[in-house]
Amino acid sequence: MRLFCIKGTMALARPMRLLSLAVRLLLEPRRNIAVHSSDEPLPVVRIPRALQRRQQQRQSDRGSFPRPVLVRPGPLLVSARRPELNQPARLTLGRWECAPLASRGWKHRRSRRDHFSIERVQQETPALTNLSSRGSFVDLGLEPRVLLALQEAAPEVVRPTSVQSKTIPPVLRGRHLLCAAETGSGKTLSYLLPLFQRLLKGPGLDSRSSAAPRGLVLVPSRELAEQVQAVAQSLGRYLGLQVIELGGGLGMSKLKLQLCRLPSADVLVATPGALWKALKSKLVSLQHLSFLVLDEADTLLDESFLELVDYILGRSPIAESPAELEDPFNPKAQLVMVGATFPEGVNKLLGKVTSPDCLTTVTSSRLHCIMPHVRQTFMRLKGAEKVTELVQILKQHDKANKTKASGTVLVFCNSSSTVNWLGYILDDHKIQHLRLQGQMPASMRAGIFQRFQKGSQDVLVCTDIASRGLDSIHVELVVNYDFPPTLQDYIHRAGRVGRVGSEVPGTVISFVTHPWDVSLVQKIELAARRRRSLPGLASSVKDPLPQQA
Repeated sequence: MRLFCIKGTMALARPMRLLSLAVRLLLEPRRNIAVHSSDEPLPVVRIPRALQRRQQQRQSDRGSFPRPVLVRPGPLLVSARRPELNQPARLTLGRWECAPLASRGWKHRRSRRDHFSIERVQQETPALTNLSSRGSFVDLGLEPRVLLALQEAAPEVVRPTSVQSKTIPPVLRGRHLLCAAETGSGKTLSYLLPLFQRLLKGPGLDSRSSAAPRGLVLVPSRELAEQVQAVAQSLGRYLGLQVIELGGGLGMSKLKLQLCRLPSADVLVATPGALWKALKSKLVSLQHLSFLVLDEADTLLDESFLELVDYILGRSPIAESPAELEDPFNPKAQLVMVGATFPEGVNKLLGKVTSPDCLTTVTSSRLHCIMPHVRQTFMRLKGAEKVTELVQILKQHDKANKTKASGTVLVFCNSSSTVNWLGYILDDHKIQHLRLQGQMPASMRAGIFQRFQKGSQDVLVCTDIASRGLDSIHVELVVNYDFPPTLQDYIHRAGRVGRVGSEVPGTVISFVTHPWDVSLVQKIELAARRRRSLPGLASSVKDPLPQQA
């Protein structure tokens, strides 16, 4: 018992000593200060600024409560993971107004798993809005037999779109045309109907030959050539006009054999590579050409096709004025160029082949703008997370497809190797799909997109060859597994949904991984918040053509 009391006394004495020592240390500086003279400087204790800011933050956190986020009623234009960055649909930011971007900090690694969406603010495609119910193809100047062929081939087409209403009349008047309009606005019919009407007024049908067509439609890919040929042949069948397709990927011997087997034709639908080979070997002549169309002109005038297209235009007898189109002894060809985007410098090439006076430019009010009827979601992910997210999206879509009928899915990649690699991953997860990429042999590529259109598979993994002009009214979802390298590519990919005649509402989901992807996403988000066209694309169709010497 005594030993326990001694230990307790020692335990109590130790804190008392420490306390007295602390008091002595605290009081000692004051005694020293008191004896020093007033002229000597006082000691300065410096506290680091980071420590000061941390202490101030702690004090403010103790005395403040989290500020509630003000949620405004009504639909949203931009919905973000952080509610304070939402933007109501009724609010439009000014051109110089600072925009609180949801993707502002996405170049930092801590932004992983962040996301935002540009919401759907209208249901109908812009190409069908603001049209009178009384508008019809009869008012555009088309002949009755052309209208009857349209009614038989496409009974679902009842009234023209805004692009068709602006395009068909000047083409019928013999004007060269440059049409720039959003994807899915009906540009194919806007040049096919005047083309057939012009051919019906031309020379007798017994003089036609596949080696000397009177109409030429130039397209950038084999898949688009197959599609345009199918649409044109369905119309030409009721008009007594023959349409053939000349696809690429063939050697010279196979190309010659294909041309020999093809029937005589009034209209030739071809890719630049195949037509260039045929012209070089004198298998095809363009001397009797009366109508030339460059479909997806922004792609055809890109560096990869520019030399070939320049050669083809040099071999084509393009009219200098509308009067030359009616010359019975030496008729010339009418030029029509259509596309969803037009890069800078396209007008310089046009100045080489035609006169600026006879060129009519038709542009859409929604050109180069974010589509208001398609929901577009952007997800900030690491590269290793993209496969898991894609598999989850595809399985959810397949599950929803079993409960109710839904559309198909397009998955875009930036390279052929990624398409093949991703296809193996989907095979491991038992997800049925089709693959389409440019390095496939022509025999493998043939008919893949047509099988996808007919519904043999619900998922197509592809490169950008499936993003140009291909009609995809059954597509419900577009997934950008690799974010597109340019804004033009994004417009074309997103244009695979929400087209005229689409049966399902469209959605675009984009995986954002790299810092250069973030830069493009910020431009898209800023254009959407300000309801303006995407930067760098608006001036190309407004620049005046260079005057010819």
